[in-house]
Amino acid sequence: MKLGKLLLIGAGPGDPELITIKAIRMLEQADVILYDALANDELLQYASSNCIKRFVGKRYGCHALSQEEINTLIVEYGQKHKVVVRLKGGDPFVFGRAQEEIETARLAGMEVELVPGISSAIAVPASQMIPLTCRGINESFWVTTGTTRSGEISTDIQLAAQSSATVIILMAMSKLEGIMDIFRTHGKSDTPVAIIQNGTTKDEKMVIGTVKDIFFKASYEGIGNPAIIIVGEVVKLHPSLLKSAINEQTGEAIFQKKSL
Repeated sequence: MKLGKLLLIGAGPGDPELITIKAIRMLEQADVILYDALANDELLQYASSNCIKRFVGKRYGCHALSQEEINTLIVEYGQKHKVVVRLKGGDPFVFGRAQEEIETARLAGMEVELVPGISSAIAVPASQMIPLTCRGINESFWVTTGTTRSGEISTDIQLAAQSSATVIILMAMSKLEGIMDIFRTHGKSDTPVAIIQNGTTKDEKMVIGTVKDIFFKASYEGIGNPAIIIVGEVVKLHPSLLKSAINEQTGEAIFQKKSL
């Protein structure tokens, strides 16, 4: 029996307009769409009226189905339909567990195609005018998960905290205090930090601080998942901080002129 095709599609960071033309075309062809909690459900408008749309949400604190159950659904729908779409937030290959679904589908005999998406790790800071790299400030950036499969803080955080690179941390709000402690032990107490919740959407919230105070600021503002944590000197380039710096410099210049 010939099985259907699995299309893994990146839905982008949250804004429904930040999705590729190819992804929209694939959604229009879908017989079944299995969509995640981090995929904006406004994208379902591109599906045909007879398309089966099923929520299989997976994010911290929101597990409609386990990964094994999702894998089973992919094959079951593939046995009955020609095109099964797996719609994932961001990009499927950035902490999206896409490889597990690809292997399941291929072992069952399904053809697989991937449509890359705009990763929230890059798009969310950019939407707030925070560059991940800037000449004269840093030469690289890390993208890391905050927690491992066992629920512990990733050991890569220890390495990242010793670097001059910008560090973008995903899925880490539950470990925020512990992660900032690691940066502090490596002399980064005054390094600026930005946390952006629900980036690129109408519900976006952001807080800016430093390694030593961001946990308290985020707690006070009620910042939680889903959120992106950005640690690095590039955070100082956020327009609000640039404006403050310009105002301080202008005020200082006026004071000096009056003194003369």
